[in-house]
Amino acid sequence: MQCSPEAVMLFAAGFGTRMRELTRDRPKPMIKVAGKPLIAHALNLAKEVKPARIAANVHYKPEPLKAFLEPENVLVSHEMPEILDTGGGLRHALPLLGSGPVFTMNTDAIWTGPNPLQLAQEVWDPERMDALLVCVPLVNAIGRSGQGDFSADAEGRISRGGNLVYGGVQILKTQGLQDVEEQVFSLNVLWNRMAAAGRLFALEYPGRWCDVGHPEGIKLAEDLIAADDV
Repeated sequence: MQCSPEAVMLFAAGFGTRMRELTRDRPKPMIKVAGKPLIAHALNLAKEVKPARIAANVHYKPEPLKAFLEPENVLVSHEMPEILDTGGGLRHALPLLGSGPVFTMNTDAIWTGPNPLQLAQEVWDPERMDALLVCVPLVNAIGRSGQGDFSADAEGRISRGGNLVYGGVQILKTQGLQDVEEQVFSLNVLWNRMAAAGRLFALEYPGRWCDVGHPEGIKLAEDLIAADDV
């Protein structure tokens, strides 16, 4: 098995319903933040780890995304006729990604600080881990309301509930996807099985992160970027 991922999967197929009117005529990843589409911010981080392949899934209003991604040599996994959620979408894209562990990355967040993919790459240990999730302490998760998603023990093993927010970047072994009967399913299905086996881990991100899943997040993200540039 490969020790280091050679492929990145960008999740870009969602409807962006929390963005309300902003996604009436475009997919959420094409909404601009600081002058660039959201997905461009994610793609820049992905390219910095020099993967052999980058793929993105598309579904809702796919044409603007495809027009942006194809010149960037990003492989496109088109989900039709239905959207497949994160687990189903990743499984559908595996012919483009290969059989080894992969990075996956949500495209509706802004990171300031070290590249989260590079940090995960440095810590990834396939002998102990089936997945490594980059998580942000709640205090550094801009635009996040409510509680965190996870907590981690002294060795980094994850349990549900706590003050760590999953930031949308991970390294994941994909073999378990084939064991899920449903066509449409979340990666939470795989995470739960990994956690039960003691093989789901968190990496605490040292920088700041902003959720851009809702309109108010655009201004928050732009302010975060501006502060980081000072």
